[in-house]
Amino acid sequence: MPAAPAADLNDVVAIVTGAASGLGAAVVGRFRSRGARVVAVDLDEGVRGLESDDGVVAVVGDVSHPGTAEAAVAAALSRFGRIDVLVNNAARFLLKPLAETSLEEWDGLMTTNVRSMFLFSRAALPAMVERGGGAVVNVTSISGIVGLANQTAYGATKGAIANFTKALAIEYAPHGIRANAIAPGTIDTPFIRRPLAELPDPEAVLAGIAATHPLGRIAQPEEVADAIVFLASPAAAFITGVVLPVDGGYTAA
Repeated sequence: MPAAPAADLNDVVAIVTGAASGLGAAVVGRFRSRGARVVAVDLDEGVRGLESDDGVVAVVGDVSHPGTAEAAVAAALSRFGRIDVLVNNAARFLLKPLAETSLEEWDGLMTTNVRSMFLFSRAALPAMVERGGGAVVNVTSISGIVGLANQTAYGATKGAIANFTKALAIEYAPHGIRANAIAPGTIDTPFIRRPLAELPDPEAVLAGIAATHPLGRIAQPEEVADAIVFLASPAAAFITGVVLPVDGGYTAA
């Protein structure tokens, strides 16, 4: 993918969840390329590999646990002295008919995908309020906008995120804090490739998925990361409460 614009976020400190790979890792890379410093959070120990860059601090932990959110906020404040941006990206995926979805699977999705956003937002927002502003960018999905078979549980979590974002935008606007969400279509990351790998012909399924996007392909993570960084940046200073599809035209049909 083309390089991001020249560094212009040198004073920005961002917390990014689900940062070890895929979209989250791309977001960290895009922020760093523009000069921002990042606290990268993930349950995967691999997130520590991002610390080779001294502008990144890694926090390993389960995003559904309050202690992980508190640790991320503490790391941002102790290492960088501020929090300007929160990107709630961590999520789990499930492709399964509702009748075959267990209670444990339902609860697991709600805990990782929705509870984590509540915990991280609750932990980070006071520091933004104290500074007089900031930006939250949440990652929802086209599955939170339109109904998709075998994604009832997953789609429910992503729909909750969309409304959470709109309510957050209204509640925190008086504090100079913007809240937006992106709703990606299918992205070429391990997040989608892992469940597809369990199917008889993953590449054929992926080609079929690509064909449902009017642009005829799925997204690369850097393309979606650029949209996230835009919404977090001063270039989006008058944008709040938006759920932005980054989906190759999927939801335009």
